[in-house]
Amino acid sequence: MAQKKLKRFGEIKTFPNVLEYPENMKGQWHEFFKNDHQIVLELACGKGEYTTGLAKMYPHQNFIGVDIKGNRLWVGAKYSLLNDLKNAAFLRTQIDKINQYFFRGEVDEIWITFPDPQLRLSKANKRLTHPSFLRLYRQILKANGKIHLKTDSPDLYFFTKMVIELYQIKIITDYNNVYGEENLPDELKIKTHYEQLDIAKSNTIFYLCFSLPEIIPDNNEKLTHLLKKQAQ
Repeated sequence: MAQKKLKRFGEIKTFPNVLEYPENMKGQWHEFFKNDHQIVLELACGKGEYTTGLAKMYPHQNFIGVDIKGNRLWVGAKYSLLNDLKNAAFLRTQIDKINQYFFRGEVDEIWITFPDPQLRLSKANKRLTHPSFLRLYRQILKANGKIHLKTDSPDLYFFTKMVIELYQIKIITDYNNVYGEENLPDELKIKTHYEQLDIAKSNTIFYLCFSLPEIIPDNNEKLTHLLKKQAQ
């Protein structure tokens, strides 16, 4: 397994659709893709099923999968090369540094698909829908740009709804049982590796789509208080 990982780490350095901790990429993405199409991110993309799935579904948009795990990125990047998905690329970096790679308004939408729900209260600030992360996303998203969360974790779903209510964030779509919905959009039928594993054992997939206000105030202490109260 270690040999396989090392081989993949070496290979992605040669892939034209993978950038590892690149410098001076702000404002350069349209030049990278050689078009002026919208840019959509998949954060903590893992093997990139949503990046590649959406890229096939929407050929006139550009998709960038972001993750720190190079051996996982290899899967999506290799698939994209083999299937000539020129509108799919992968960025290897930490999510908490995402604002270093994009100018304000350079990103049109963000997908967060089956991230680690960070269930321990002490790890709440590492949840990718924590206000600290939302402030980072606000720095790169265009006005009214959408954020999509798809998860099998009821804890992360209800935590995100708590954040949305506390910060008066606009909900666009709220499904508490994705596959129980009629006329489900095709983009929500894409299944990631982690969805198929059903780690949360919830037998339910949750989905939230929302847009951020211009300013997300520092209400972190109130959020922490609510979380502690909930845990009692």
